[in-house]
Amino acid sequence: MSAALLVGYSSSSSSSGSEGEDGSGPGPRPEPGAEPEEGGSRGCRHPPSPPPLPRLPIPDSVLNMFPDPEDGIVDDIEKHGGRIRTFPHERGIWATHVWVPYEAKEDFFDLLDLLMTQARRVLPRLVKMEEFHVSLSQSVVLRYHWITPFVQSLKSRMAFFHRFLFTANQVKVYTNQEKTRTFIGLEVTAGHAQFLDLVSEVDRVMEEFDLATFYKEPSFHISLAWCVGDVQSELKEQAIQGLQLS
Repeated sequence: MSAALLVGYSSSSSSSGSEGEDGSGPGPRPEPGAEPEEGGSRGCRHPPSPPPLPRLPIPDSVLNMFPDPEDGIVDDIEKHGGRIRTFPHERGIWATHVWVPYEAKEDFFDLLDLLMTQARRVLPRLVKMEEFHVSLSQSVVLRYHWITPFVQSLKSRMAFFHRFLFTANQVKVYTNQEKTRTFIGLEVTAGHAQFLDLVSEVDRVMEEFDLATFYKEPSFHISLAWCVGDVQSELKEQAIQGLQLS
């Protein structure tokens, strides 16, 4: 048999899919001396790709599930009793406030009802608080990924404190820092030093996260009622003297 008619194949099973030496693609090698077909190609010819299918429109109900993050959020103050935010809403941040909860008993609510009756004679729009506490920090904002380390740091610093007794029996009027709300509260008259020790540790945590610390000379208190606006002078002049506890 003439050597010109022999075609060599590799023993590798993958050789049928490999490119030829000239990079023209898979296919049998031409016989020595043979001329390629005029205008032809040594590689395999593939049929043309079909045109892309048109995309279906996304329903509005689905688009509304994922609003544009750049869209601003408008607060409806009527849904929050007329209260105004102390800082603008921003996605990914969480309002944070550290406090000691106060578990009110029946006699506390009896006293609260008495105080509210007298205070509303001067300011009928006063709203009774639903939960009671003593604040240990200002309101600050945390990034979501700060929450876990922030809580862990607070827990580690508070772990060595013991329970203590305190007395709150002095009626006093307060406003928030922005003067957008007024509060009637019971000021702490015994236990002030222990609360200062707690605030000292809370402030250290705030400093770790570059957040605002508490007031330099805090008046610890339990808020009893609130209203929108700065009516501190009006309440002090007309109601506080009659509300003082004996």
